[in-house]
Amino acid sequence: MASAPHAANLPMFYKDLMPLNSRDHADWAARTTETANWMVGQHAVPLTAEEFVHASRHYPIVFSISENPVPLALMGLNEGVNTFFDDNGKQLEPVYVPAYARRYPFMLAKLQPDSDELSLCFDPTSDLVGEYPDGNKLFVDGQPSEACNATLEFCRNFEEAGFRTSAFVEELVKHDLLMDGEVSIQQTGNETPFLYRGFKMIDQEKLRELRGDVLRAMNQNGMLALVFAHLFSLEHMSQVFARQVEQGKGPIPALPATN
Repeated sequence: MASAPHAANLPMFYKDLMPLNSRDHADWAARTTETANWMVGQHAVPLTAEEFVHASRHYPIVFSISENPVPLALMGLNEGVNTFFDDNGKQLEPVYVPAYARRYPFMLAKLQPDSDELSLCFDPTSDLVGEYPDGNKLFVDGQPSEACNATLEFCRNFEEAGFRTSAFVEELVKHDLLMDGEVSIQQTGNETPFLYRGFKMIDQEKLRELRGDVLRAMNQNGMLALVFAHLFSLEHMSQVFARQVEQGKGPIPALPATN
C-alpha cells in the first residue's frame, strides 16, 4: 500500500531538474496555482517529523517498507488513489498539505556528486516557472528577489527537517519499534474484510516494553509526542477508506464464485 519516494534518480513528482540562475532565468517568474496536477493519483506523500501533529489531524501516518523507512501521509489506501485531490489536482477541502508537496517545483540538489553544496533547482517541465509577465519575479537586477529567497529558505528548512526526520526514524529502528503493519476494514454488506499491508507502523507492545530511561529520553527530546501522533493518526484509516468508497475509487468487492 505505502511506497517510499521513487528510487530512480529523480524524486517523486519531479520529471527533470534544472539549476536556477540569474543568467538563464533573469526574466522568469514563479506562479501559484489552485490545481496541483502533481498530486493527482498520489496516495502516499513523504512527511517530515515536524509535520506529524498537523498531518495527524487529517491523514494516517505510516512508514514505508524501504530499507530506510520514510514517514508517509496516506491520502488513499490504494495505489493511484488520492481522496483529498480530484483528478485535476484541485484540493477537495482545506486540509494540511505536506511540505514535500508544497515545495514543488523547487528543491535543493547537488550539482556535483562529490560536493556537499546544494543549489536551488526546479522542474523545467512544470508550468509554474517560466518567462511569464505575471507571477513572482525570481530575479531583480540580476539578484535573487524576495520571492526567490523565500523559496530558497523554505527548501533549506525542508532539508534540515529531513535530517531530523531521518534521525527520528533511526531511533525507532535502533529500538526495534517498527513492525510490518496490517489494517483490516470491514465494509457494510461485504462479508470479507479488506486487508491493507505494505507499510510499517510502531509496535505498541515493544513501545510498552521500553526501559524507563529510554522512554524518559524520548519524552524529553520530543520523540514520544511524534510516536503518539502517528498512533492516533491510524484512526483515519477507516475514514480514508470511506472516502474512497464515496468517491467511487474503490475498493471493489470480490464477486462471488460461480459454478
